[in-house]
Amino acid sequence: MNIKNLQNTLSSGEAYLIVSPENRRYLTGFNSSDGYLLITEKEAVFLTDSRYIEAAEKTVSGCSEVSQLNSLSAQLPEYIGKLGISKIFTESERLTVSEFNRICSLAPCEVFSEKADDEIISLRRVKTEEEKLCILRAQAIAEKAFDHILGFISTDKTEKDIALELDFFMLKNGAEAVSFETIAVSGKNSSMPHGVPSDKKIGNGDFITMDFGAVVNGYHSDMTRTVAVGSVSDKQAHVYETVLNAQLASLATLKAGVSGFDADKAARDIIENAGYGSFFGHGTGHGVGIEIHEEPRLSPKSKKILQTGDVVTVEPGIYLPDNFGVRIEDMAFITENGCENLTKSPKNLIII
Repeated sequence: MNIKNLQNTLSSGEAYLIVSPENRRYLTGFNSSDGYLLITEKEAVFLTDSRYIEAAEKTVSGCSEVSQLNSLSAQLPEYIGKLGISKIFTESERLTVSEFNRICSLAPCEVFSEKADDEIISLRRVKTEEEKLCILRAQAIAEKAFDHILGFISTDKTEKDIALELDFFMLKNGAEAVSFETIAVSGKNSSMPHGVPSDKKIGNGDFITMDFGAVVNGYHSDMTRTVAVGSVSDKQAHVYETVLNAQLASLATLKAGVSGFDADKAARDIIENAGYGSFFGHGTGHGVGIEIHEEPRLSPKSKKILQTGDVVTVEPGIYLPDNFGVRIEDMAFITENGCENLTKSPKNLIII
């Protein structure tokens, strides 16, 4: 159906040439590091090399032909002629200049860097029920990992220990991959939004921020929880409550027709009014799907309007340099009248 939807945007003689692994997987259901997908108004041809051809023939969906790629310089002009193609649209945001120039040099027709990205992004951002189910399955694995890690954390463990345990648990319990490099930072290190897990041991009174996710059938999950060890100060408790209130406020605004700007503003206003505005430097959220960062964005610069079927994160944070940080993140499925929170893990302050 994804290929058919894309074909509906073409006229006679026009074609898309899809090169990126993410878009090839989205459109065909097949994951590979190499390949080309040529889509015309009525035909779709998938080309891949000998490493993947057998699996591709069994797995690729929506294509009228799956063939082994032996020589792009010979096969691309051949298919362009056979399919009557006079105009090709490529993925400008996903090709290097050299890749684009090579396609231009091989194709005996006009090649354009417009249209493909916009059309595919438009399709990818609105999730079907099947896509939503994959994300929910990935999220369920991540939430089991969170439940597990609460019993694993102790003051004899390091940040690396926690990150590796989360990864191992998710992979052992059904994830085909982890969504990104897992973040597990504690104490002063938690003030770095994308800090790298270190050999630092967990200390009493530390906040631990963990940002992680699993992949199922190519679809990602993404969640963040901040927990405390031993005890918290009044300041820590206040910052945590501020971030939680900001996150809940943004979630409450979400529905089709709301802008990414307004969804961000709902969280940002609460943090600014609490006096921490300068310590919240990133956007409130982003789309999630075949990639961990997709459209739409929830940020002060976003002009996107949310649509039914969007899946977005909501993840405000406060980061006090050389002190501590707090981030809380859920994923939400946008509906006509609100949103469905896909993240079920508790958000109350947990002290281990």
